[in-house]
Amino acid sequence: MPIIPSMEELLKAGVHFGHRVSRWHPNMKPFIHSTRHGVHVIDLEKTSQELEKALAYITQTVSRGGNVLFLGTKAHMKGFVKTAAELCGMPHVTDRWLGGTITNFSEIHKLIKRLKDLKRRKQAGDLRKYTKREQLEFDREIEDLESKIGGIAMLDAPPTVLVVFDVRNETTGIREANRVGMPIVGICDTNVNPNVVTHPVPANDDAVKAIELMTRLVAEAVLEGKKNVEAPKKIAPKRKVAIK
Repeated sequence: MPIIPSMEELLKAGVHFGHRVSRWHPNMKPFIHSTRHGVHVIDLEKTSQELEKALAYITQTVSRGGNVLFLGTKAHMKGFVKTAAELCGMPHVTDRWLGGTITNFSEIHKLIKRLKDLKRRKQAGDLRKYTKREQLEFDREIEDLESKIGGIAMLDAPPTVLVVFDVRNETTGIREANRVGMPIVGICDTNVNPNVVTHPVPANDDAVKAIELMTRLVAEAVLEGKKNVEAPKKIAPKRKVAIK
């Protein structure tokens, strides 16, 4: 599991800054330390505790062969989310959540297969036999599919865990995951309901340094899990008993 940042590191990243008191969600009360100038301050001891549990869960999930879907579509975080996901070889959604990504994965997988097939045929030169106009249409289709599902094209089955970096903004993805009982790790600022995710981590979801820190830690947890992937247990062959 990644080394949990010190209190000083969390402070420097601005993880403790919440929202104005008027915007708070009552269910975040256990994670709030105090109020300063009308703004809630997150209890970093609680952040450290919940972060440690969430990262340990991610590492354990990956070590057992599971995968993690990174979700963060806000402009200030999408670059960090994509970079972290690609660093650890996990799928990501950073533009727009495509309805049914979890609840109707069979249809999403058809799009994934279509994208892979078009890219394979283009690389092999099979599309050159078509007219320039038809080739242009294929290119546009590839571009459209890349924008919609490019980040999850590696998936052959629904993800094991959903990691959400802005719980308030990603309601559709969270709703789908909850509908099928998929565990969710969520970065929860003071204006969200932490009860909609399985593993809430109280933290600022607006500060760039805070998002950079959280995405990096999740990627490190995944990589740690990959190092410790549990080998399938070998079943010893049954010994034949001679019958006298």
